[in-house]
Parts: sequence; C-alpha cells; structure tokens
Amino acid sequence: MSEARTPAQIEADIVRRRQDLAVTLDEIGVRLHPKTIIGEAKAKTAEVVDRTAGRAYVAANRAVSDVRAQLVSEDGAPRLERIVPVAMVGVGVVGLLVMRAKRRRA
Repeated sequence: MSEARTPAQIEADIVRRRQDLAVTLDEIGVRLHPKTIIGEAKAKTAEVVDRTAGRAYVAANRAVSDVRAQLVSEDGAPRLERIVPVAMVGVGVVGLLVMRAKRRRA
C-alpha cells in the first residue's frame, strides 16, 4: 500500500510540478519564437552553403591538380608535347573570335 501523504507534501509536490511545467512552457516558447525559428533556418542554410562551397573547392582543386599533372611532369618540368597543342588550340580559338568580331563590324 502507499503511504499517506500530508497536505504539506501534496502542496510541495504541486509547487514542484508547477515549476517544472513553467520551465517546460518557457522552453516551448523559446523554441517557437519567430526569432529562434529564423535563426535556426539561417544556421542550417549557412551550414549547407559552407558544405557546398567546401565541396566545390575540393572539386576545383582536384580539377586543377589533374590538369597540372597533365601539363607538368613529376619533377616540375613542363611537358611541351602537351602544352604546345593546347596553346595552339587556344590561339586558334582567339583568332576565330577576332575574325568573327571584325566581320560583325564590317
């Protein structure tokens, strides 16, 4: 059987439960406050942007490293057999663009 509680114990229990309920309601109020919701949304967005930017940086770094590996030997010397054709294609593209611009003016 349960022990009989005194009115003072019951009142103390009620006061304690009211305090616990007040704390819980305060926490709910803070969580549902518009500034809190906006702040959490901003934090999540910033996290996604940072993660995406980090991935983009890694991908760009990898691409640059891959291109560098194709155009420069392991000892750091340029690979002319690969650089010359790439440079010639670049000069050809620039030449075509210049010719196209001259035709439009004429």
